[in-house]
Amino acid sequence: MKLWFNLLCRDIDAQFAFYQQLLGLPEAAQSRSPIYRALETPTFQFGFNAAAAYELLGLGRRKPVDDSLAPAIAYPTFMVARPEAVDKASSLTEASGGKIVKPPFATYYGQWQTVLEDPERNVFRVACEVLPEGVEATALESMTDKKTHTRQH
Repeated sequence: MKLWFNLLCRDIDAQFAFYQQLLGLPEAAQSRSPIYRALETPTFQFGFNAAAAYELLGLGRRKPVDDSLAPAIAYPTFMVARPEAVDKASSLTEASGGKIVKPPFATYYGQWQTVLEDPERNVFRVACEVLPEGVEATALESMTDKKTHTRQH
């Protein structure tokens, strides 16, 4: 099985360039069209659809009517081999017009990850299954207690 994940974009060329720089992946040149660009590995393709794809896919009713912030209902996670790559992605995102939503942090399940937004405000994560040396996983209980404490005040 091969996963293809697509973003509906205002500017497919800019989004393609942003993610290509961030992830260092090659273009899926065979898939290029006037309304589609993609990055590809042997196991997935990450595509960028122009606005015309809304109608093509029968999604015309769901096309955004303005530039307001859409709710985050799905996000891709790009798993990298080293914690340093998470830190680098965070820095590159900000330098390339994106935004750091949550800087690199240790999760309760032992991953090093960052939560980011691309220039069109789509949310994504970059994560590593290994923590940096000297960093320990956070405790889920302390996160739950913190949320409960915050709600009480």
